[in-house]
Amino acid sequence: MNYRMLIQYDGTRYNGWQRQATTAQTIQGKIEEVLSRMLDTPVEIQGAGRTDSGVHALGQVANVQLKTEKSSEDIRTYLNLYLPEDIGVAAVEIASDRFHSRLNAAGKTYCYRLATNPALHVLERKYMQSWETPLNLPAMKQAAALLIGEHDFQSFCQVKMKKSSIRRLDKIEIRSLPGELRITYEGSGFLNHMARILTGTLLEVGSGDRNPESMPEILAARSRQKAGAAAPAKGLTLMEVHYS
Repeated sequence: MNYRMLIQYDGTRYNGWQRQATTAQTIQGKIEEVLSRMLDTPVEIQGAGRTDSGVHALGQVANVQLKTEKSSEDIRTYLNLYLPEDIGVAAVEIASDRFHSRLNAAGKTYCYRLATNPALHVLERKYMQSWETPLNLPAMKQAAALLIGEHDFQSFCQVKMKKSSIRRLDKIEIRSLPGELRITYEGSGFLNHMARILTGTLLEVGSGDRNPESMPEILAARSRQKAGAAAPAKGLTLMEVHYS
């Protein structure tokens, strides 16, 4: 039976989503460990996206093939009983045999949170990057508008892509809230560190260190050196995975 899982996690102490041979501190590895114990056989799950080390998730999706008489709710209860407290399975449901969390994903939404007044967000400090320097929001929005659409985002990728680096950005929303700035990205997919590099580049625009009109030039260069520094992982959360 193919099961679909909705997963939340605080990525602070983990080396990202993807299982790694050199460390046990991954989200995928922890969930597979518990499921393997439950069934007394090795289990492999498929995640919708490979979040970076330190990145959080409210809406990660995964699927797994299991042979068990346990109900979906029994599986969810078992997972939450034995997983670390910073990983939670919000839902487990039976999916069609053809459902694949990554291959069927139509898009994702990420949110980067900046604490412009950290004193107002003491309890959320692990999930926000402190930023008290004034920002030119109109310039940031001007730059963001130039990044919307289908482009080659190699300049905003930490590694040189062997496959296509063309992605589609449908929305970049920059919202000012009390003591906080939120930058929300919605698109077809995201390259390695892409959301963080986009954020770092927009912050350089907002700080006056980069011209907002330089975005097409950065895209055309297809060079990581042309874009800004990657913003710290702690401010980024995978909010939702979209399916058709």
